[in-house]
Formats: sequence, structure tokens, C-alpha cells
Amino acid sequence: MRLIWLLLGLASFALGAIGVVLPILPTVPFMLLSAFCFSKSSERLHNWLITHPKFGPSIEDWQRNGAINRRVKGYATVSIFAAYGISLALGLKIWLLLLQATILIAVLIFIWSRPEA
Repeated sequence: MRLIWLLLGLASFALGAIGVVLPILPTVPFMLLSAFCFSKSSERLHNWLITHPKFGPSIEDWQRNGAINRRVKGYATVSIFAAYGISLALGLKIWLLLLQATILIAVLIFIWSRPEA
């Protein structure tokens, strides 16, 4: 079972790392998932991730207070609008745009309702 957790942690870390350079892919949720998976599989990787200078502070904020940094909230908001803009530019069907808008609005409400670090 530890191997499965380790593989899930590595996969989510890879997706989060890609999200650092690809604005549409979120980084922090994947790093949170990585931290959880590593806590079940590898104490060394878990400690490395939560003490990492780039990823560690966001993970620590979330674990302690369920908090999201204001800057991260801003990046998430811009990414959400960019993703929706791409959908509009692609001319997706109206029902799909409405579904996507509903989900993205719910995500924005969740993000902005979290306390700030």
C-alpha cells in the first residue's frame, strides 16, 4: 500500500510542478495531495516537501489553519478566468459553458472564503 501512496504522491507532485509554469494547472492543490500521500508512504519525502522553500509555506498554512495566501488566491482567480476564456474562445456548447461556469464559481467562492495566511 505504501508503494501506491508513493506513486500517487509522485504523480501529484509532478502535476503540481508542471502547474508552476503552466498557469491553467493549479500547483497548491497538487502539492497538498502530495504531502498527504507522502505522509502515508515516505517520511523523508514528506519532510522534504513541507520544508521546501517554495511549496512548504502553502502546505503549512493549509494544514494549520485551512488558509490560502492572498497572492495564491489571486493566481487561482486569474487561472480560472483564463480557463473559462479559453472555453469561450473555443466556442463550446452553451450547456457546457454554463456547467463550467457553475463549477468555477463554486471553486472561487471556496477559495475566497478561506482565511488568509
